[in-house]
Amino acid sequence: MADEPLVLGIETSCDETGVGIVRGHTLLADALASSVDQHARFGGVVPEVASRAHLEAIVPTMQRALAEAQVTLADIDAIAVTSGPGLAGALLVGVAAAKGYALAAEKPIYGVNHLAAHVAVDTLEHGPLPEPAVAMLVSGGHSSLLLVDDLTNGVTPLGATIDDAAGEAFDKVARLLGLGFPGGPVIDRTAKEGDRRSIAFPRGLTAPKDLAAHRFDFSFSGLKTAVARWVEARERDGEPVPIADVSASFQEAVCDVLTAKAIDACRSQGVRTLLIGGGVAANSRLRVLAGERAAKHGIEVRVPRPQLCTDNGAMVAALGSRLVAAGVAPSRLDLPADSAMPLTAVSVAG
Repeated sequence: MADEPLVLGIETSCDETGVGIVRGHTLLADALASSVDQHARFGGVVPEVASRAHLEAIVPTMQRALAEAQVTLADIDAIAVTSGPGLAGALLVGVAAAKGYALAAEKPIYGVNHLAAHVAVDTLEHGPLPEPAVAMLVSGGHSSLLLVDDLTNGVTPLGATIDDAAGEAFDKVARLLGLGFPGGPVIDRTAKEGDRRSIAFPRGLTAPKDLAAHRFDFSFSGLKTAVARWVEARERDGEPVPIADVSASFQEAVCDVLTAKAIDACRSQGVRTLLIGGGVAANSRLRVLAGERAAKHGIEVRVPRPQLCTDNGAMVAALGSRLVAAGVAPSRLDLPADSAMPLTAVSVAG
């Protein structure tokens, strides 16, 4: 609808430079530049390399997005930018760019929470999110369960990772198996050739005593160590390491825990909708297992298409659009880049 806000979103929290343009719930442009190849030889994201890549990519990515949407900066109603959480230097590039564009075009600016944006992006594909809903956000730095009553007012954390997040575990196990970086996509592909029941890897924080204290929390550090010890034992005995079976069994352990706790959270809160977002939401086994388990309890699972699960500007624009439509006051022009921005803050107050 022409009367819905036209919002531009900028995302630079990690290694993806994204600029998205949204009108209401309609995605008009989603331009992306990734520096993942520059980090691959290090086996992980190097903050300084990411920051430099954002500096080089931000202007051409902005130009591509405006051209794709066939609009000018003057047409934009508001600019949203990831204010946190994320890598401090990377965030600063996006926030500084957003401030410059907002000042030059005399547009309001909204500093938004990266994790809340992962929730909002689903509206671009499936329409308005039923509220309340439970959101499970799984990425390289976060594994979180959230109760979403009203996304524009805030979310209620139910659980989070207490050590390695799911995405970190995928990267570390992939490196251990010599599969490269990033680990999520390559383990997903490799696991298709393996037997997910072949190795009984542990499920972190699922024992009765752990559930009593950490019912909705996640821990994947022990799983990562268990995989390493299993591989080391095979190599020590001179036996070949079945890469596909290890990948499939590891992936199953991660997805088993994630989906079991997510469904438990929905049932405990009396919620009928589960949203899964973040880079790990692109995992094919996670999608299948979540759907199977949710169906048994009459719970709807909403997962954006894989391109919208990873970091992108569209998700930031989607959250910005929600904030504008709800009449939330914009942020001040001196808004900060907050690498430790709490989940409870959906946007930076004006």
